[in-house]
Amino acid sequence: MTKQAPLSVAKIDDARRKIDPIFLNSNVLRSDRHALSLVAKDETENPIRSFKGRGTAYFLAHLAGDGTPLVTASAGNFGQGLAYNAARHGRSLIVFASLNANPLKIEAMRRFGAEVVLAGEDFDAAKEAGKIYAVERKLQFVEDGASAAIAEGAGTIAAELTEEVDDIDAVFIPLGNGALAAGIGCWFKSRSPRTRVVAVAAKGAPCMALSYKSGGVISTPEARTIADGIAVRIPVPSAVDWLEDTIDDIVLVDDDQLLDAMLFAHETWKRLVEPAGAAGLAAILAQASDLKGCRVATMLCGANLTDQQIKAWLPSAEKNATDGC
Repeated sequence: MTKQAPLSVAKIDDARRKIDPIFLNSNVLRSDRHALSLVAKDETENPIRSFKGRGTAYFLAHLAGDGTPLVTASAGNFGQGLAYNAARHGRSLIVFASLNANPLKIEAMRRFGAEVVLAGEDFDAAKEAGKIYAVERKLQFVEDGASAAIAEGAGTIAAELTEEVDDIDAVFIPLGNGALAAGIGCWFKSRSPRTRVVAVAAKGAPCMALSYKSGGVISTPEARTIADGIAVRIPVPSAVDWLEDTIDDIVLVDDDQLLDAMLFAHETWKRLVEPAGAAGLAAILAQASDLKGCRVATMLCGANLTDQQIKAWLPSAEKNATDGC
């Protein structure tokens, strides 16, 4: 595997000046439950309801070209971020999503101006179809996890966090394609090296964890998890490379732990968080007894849930909405 140029803290600083302010300075939520000091950056209160607006904005701020369409693949949130920012730069976007993609996310990508093509049974199959489409038409394919600018844009979350919260003992970061974990880890390794950086993948989608621990790229035959945003079975080599220098460990959480974290976020902060967006929180809650007395941080990365998902996974939230609470 070819060694990638390292991510840059200076570029994370630069990204803070280039990203649409609507995605910056997200709220910090706090909790002292479970005898630990927990802080969470709330990345759900922006137009796309996820953190993906940061990295895609910084990527497009540097993108040269003649205005030809861009092509990408997404489970939904990355596509929304890229569509939102592409429209601001006058670029059209074609997003490949799986046949089983979240319909709410598909609708949102179209609402932000993207053309959405459904192909393949999962995210990685859709990505392969998108890559073939781009090659055949000589268009640029934008791959989440493969662009330094996307990772550095995501790293602005960490830059804000270290200004807002002192002496963070550990940070737990949801891990899908790897841009978020790499960008946040890059900042912490430079500006808060005492902080332990832990990426969190789904137990049913362990390819990034297997790759990180082996030092190579290891794919899995399937990704089975309710967390569609981190349901990856084919790692992005660039991201695997960056993670070697930016994180300390990867842990896995199962679907029940993700559901527990979603319930915690709703009961504690009244936030409806999707499974992938709650992965970091899930790992913290699973390790709460070992983290007593520590100051730990995470980020709530996405909140794009269908009504059916809310009914199935957070029935108490649906009842409150029905009751007008």
